[in-house]
Amino acid sequence: MPGKGEGGRGVTLSLTTSVKYLKGVGPKRAEALARLGIRTVGDLLYHAPHRYLDATAVTPLARARVGQEVSCVGQVVTTGVLPTRRGLRVFRAVLRDESGLLECAWPGQPFLERQIKQGQLLLVTGPVRYYHGRQLVPREFVVLADLGETGPDRGLVLPVYPATEGLTHRQIRGLIHQHLDALLALVSDPHPPRLRAAVGVPELRPALAAVHRPRDLHDAEAGRRRLAFDEFFDQQLVQARARHLAKRARAGIAFALKKELTTRLKEHLPFELTDDQRRAVREIANDMTAPLRMHRMLMGDVGTGKTVVALFAMLLAVENDYQAAIMAPTELLAEQHGATLTRLLQPLDLRPELLIGRLASAEKSAVRERIARGAARLVVGTHALIQESVRFHRLGLTVVDEQHRFGVEQRAALVEKGDAPDVLLLTATPIPRSLALTLYGDLDVTELRERPPGRGAVKTALRTDAARKKIYEFIRAECAAGRQAYVIYPVIDESERADLKAATTMAEDLRQLFAELRVGLVHGRLSPEERDAVMRAFRDNAVQILVATSVIEVGIDVANATVMLIEHAERFGLAQLHQLRGRVGRGAAASHCILLSNVPQAAGRLKAFTETTDGFKIAELDLRERGMGELAGARQSGGVPLRYANFETDVPLLEAARRAAGEVIARDPALARPEHAAYRKRIVARYERGFELFRVG
Repeated sequence: MPGKGEGGRGVTLSLTTSVKYLKGVGPKRAEALARLGIRTVGDLLYHAPHRYLDATAVTPLARARVGQEVSCVGQVVTTGVLPTRRGLRVFRAVLRDESGLLECAWPGQPFLERQIKQGQLLLVTGPVRYYHGRQLVPREFVVLADLGETGPDRGLVLPVYPATEGLTHRQIRGLIHQHLDALLALVSDPHPPRLRAAVGVPELRPALAAVHRPRDLHDAEAGRRRLAFDEFFDQQLVQARARHLAKRARAGIAFALKKELTTRLKEHLPFELTDDQRRAVREIANDMTAPLRMHRMLMGDVGTGKTVVALFAMLLAVENDYQAAIMAPTELLAEQHGATLTRLLQPLDLRPELLIGRLASAEKSAVRERIARGAARLVVGTHALIQESVRFHRLGLTVVDEQHRFGVEQRAALVEKGDAPDVLLLTATPIPRSLALTLYGDLDVTELRERPPGRGAVKTALRTDAARKKIYEFIRAECAAGRQAYVIYPVIDESERADLKAATTMAEDLRQLFAELRVGLVHGRLSPEERDAVMRAFRDNAVQILVATSVIEVGIDVANATVMLIEHAERFGLAQLHQLRGRVGRGAAASHCILLSNVPQAAGRLKAFTETTDGFKIAELDLRERGMGELAGARQSGGVPLRYANFETDVPLLEAARRAAGEVIARDPALARPEHAAYRKRIVARYERGFELFRVG
């Protein structure tokens, strides 16, 4: 079907043709469509309804009975606004179909007079009541057609499309339905029949037809599942390709299980490993002794003992005469890792080297020289480790802590320091499996859920301002017993003076209130040096109460801190609250996390948070609450936000997409075969990183 060309020339349609060449789209409409992200006819075809109105069971108007919930379709015969005695104005419209008439009433909505006009075809849904005769009170109404237009053809599962200013969903529906058959003719399915059969999704053309013109809701859902699968599949192809590049046969680093240092570490540990830790150590050892390089992420809830697991991996590299490095996002965390490793390695006569920015320059160059010579076998550092001036003698394993704080480029820079060393990423931010597959599909993931025994439990409570005095008394008692406390303020924007002022004023008030204690203040406007100085004072108990705006360093370990007071708790995401709560309960003493909030609407979600300490459960709650896009940081991962997939129901589809994509990349890593040309074209068009990943060779 040729569209309308400029000057009447016919334009041969393809999915990339500009939407302005379609009949019924002028320059004005094209502008409105562009606001919805619709620029080509292909975009229009993929503009799926965001919901459906199911009116397959339409009740004839004459048969609507009082007390029933009904859906009816009829033509508007008359309209009018009637005042009631109480001063409420009611909009009324009488509808007619083949069976007869029925009055509809919209109390308090006189403005509908401008929208509902005589001659229109209307779909109404709602309860029928008795008020001077039968009356339907619509909860929802849809104008199916204006006077003189033809109503929607066949079936009354009505697609409702995302609309925009200057374009009603009715106009969008009309446009799509007018051109649907011509657009469907342009579609070819890139998946072979056996893949579709294995996953249980329909062919692409019928799937798109079902999304826009479903026979029933089941039909529409089958169409949506196909689009969701394609979305996951493209994404998993990108991940599988990234993984193929990352796990390429390693450049001659072969580790053998010598069990010298690792066994000695196990014997000297001051505690028993949990089953989870043992399993993680096994998985990592299997990866390190395999021919491909390791590319694994260790995801552990707050306080599940990730550092010890990473240390076993580092020692496996060291006993094979390689170096191992661990990179942390801040100097404070690097120092903390240095201290922990020094303590655990003492019985083995090994000392980790620390390389951070604040060392004197002579010290730094001495450490760099030891690293280059190979004398430094275990290295702990910040991004100082990825500077050009740092050369490793034989780097075999790279561990990146709190990996989400580093960009992909920074991770890659450390990985390129050696001849393709093994990579282990650590994160204390548990995320649901569905999200892990989407964001980190290029990694193998190991989860740690068990907490080691001997960690104090954290009690969580939700309180309002009325309890402030009691809370302060409690903090005073804890500090008098030699413990420490955090007071956290939310920051919407560090540049907003008001936010900063809230915390600064609070710190002043607390200094007067707790005259006998030292109160420290940390906020985002401090330089990293100033901030670290306050944090070190807190770590060494020179400061007893720490007031902080910017979220305190994830992973800072002050075993003596037992109270975490969070002001305006409703302003934090659940996963964020969980990270904050993880700052206490790190020693053996009982700890408390107190949420202060005066917003009744937030009580439900905050209450749910106080009832669980499982970070993976909280991550699921967080996912449900904030939806996918925000959590995935879809942009920062070079990803594409998902449009059709639903994470609560589609995890099996995601798993199937992952398997299918893995098989394709295993057979044809660069998607160079002719039968995969369509996949390759789609990815290069959709993904920012698609092009780099699929450069041949």
